[in-house]
Amino acid sequence: MIPVQGMQGARVAVLGLGRSGLSAARALRAGGAEAVCWDDNPRAREAVEAEGFACVELTKQGAFDDIARLIVSPGIPHLYPAPNPVIAAALAAGVPVDNDIGLFFQSFATSDWNMFDVAPRVVAVTGSNGKSTTSALIHHILEHAGRNSQLAGNIGRGVLDIEPAPSGGVVVLELSSYQTDLARSLTPDVAVFTNLSPDHLDRHAGMGGYFAAKRRLFAEGGPDRAVIGVDEKEGAFLAGQLSEGAVDDRVIRVSVARKLTGKGWQVFARKGFLSEYRNGKQAASIDLRSVAGLPGEHNHQNACSAYAACRALGIAPKVIEVAFHSFGGLPHRSQTIGEKDGVRFVNDSKATNVDSAAKALAAFKNIRWICGGLEKEGGLEGLADAGQTVRKAYVIGREAAGFAMQLEVEAEVCTTMERAVAQAIAEAEAGDVVLLAPAAASFDQYDSFEKRGDDFAAQVKAHIG
Repeated sequence: MIPVQGMQGARVAVLGLGRSGLSAARALRAGGAEAVCWDDNPRAREAVEAEGFACVELTKQGAFDDIARLIVSPGIPHLYPAPNPVIAAALAAGVPVDNDIGLFFQSFATSDWNMFDVAPRVVAVTGSNGKSTTSALIHHILEHAGRNSQLAGNIGRGVLDIEPAPSGGVVVLELSSYQTDLARSLTPDVAVFTNLSPDHLDRHAGMGGYFAAKRRLFAEGGPDRAVIGVDEKEGAFLAGQLSEGAVDDRVIRVSVARKLTGKGWQVFARKGFLSEYRNGKQAASIDLRSVAGLPGEHNHQNACSAYAACRALGIAPKVIEVAFHSFGGLPHRSQTIGEKDGVRFVNDSKATNVDSAAKALAAFKNIRWICGGLEKEGGLEGLADAGQTVRKAYVIGREAAGFAMQLEVEAEVCTTMERAVAQAIAEAEAGDVVLLAPAAASFDQYDSFEKRGDDFAAQVKAHIG
């Protein structure tokens, strides 16, 4: 656990008692603060009361009279589409609003560091797509290189649940826009921006607000090194804002759309080969085509981002290359779950938006595509090129018929995962890939994208053994 520093003796309110809220309450208590908690769910309140925490209804008059700070869980709106009433009450009372990420950065460094040979470092990864794989890949490379590494945030453990870092240790954080938008302290040593595509637009009041939330990771103190995907205009703009000039190697530009030129520090992938250039000269090259855990251009972008972050930490290219080959990938992200009679079955349930689904479709050929679910804002226009790789779509979800009508490929309305998998298998031929890449959220039929992916895997295994 990371005890919270700077709050000793203070009363701190915690709103939302899921994983991050509960760990924040515990870390506050460990640091000498008094945590007063609230959640609309009575079971959540009962669980924290069993640990000795007081629950106080924070919307009551005077609830914030002696509160030093309000800590908010990431799923609770703080600005758009409207602030949660508890957050509105805190702001009206002049109480600062923060989250567990802010507490982590406030508390990570300790006086023990004065005795360390090498100060611990934090790598923080954000972006629309690929941030989980990129974070896990960085962690994997560091472990392969013999570096002490902990993985936390949106993936792995809660940020305040990890152990205090030893000398030379590295903490790798995956951070969502919800987390970067609200954290009062954001001071990573290396910050990574993978890419940007429309997502969570209601929560951020449009693309401008969404980008602004991501951009805060690079503005609140500034990282020593910034790894920036520049294939979208926002990333190119961000890299330009952070750089002092063409040769400023504090910014590492990443691309999978083109060869990057110039005298700066650049990492790009073209036709399956990763290249690193510094000062206009090639420093390293890796053949990604045989890396089983990183199929497709979107994963090559993840590989480039992870490579750049690890190079910023001093890991040698050859060490990174060997680590790539032992990376197994993450569940529900281009995960091969089986193969039979020449047909491959791939679970990419995490492809919850159009951009990530399009990238998954571009990674394979002869696809039997299982898609559909709770459609996100913006429609399905970004899937117009799906016909180049998709033989047929099998559409699931409560609104499967409407979803299917928007596709420019042959589509069958299946509604359920069971029927979609059965139909895809019945029609698949050797060389086909049965791919779950929904391009939609899961909440019309499942509690999470993980549950949806698990159902796909269970249906596949029931048919192929």
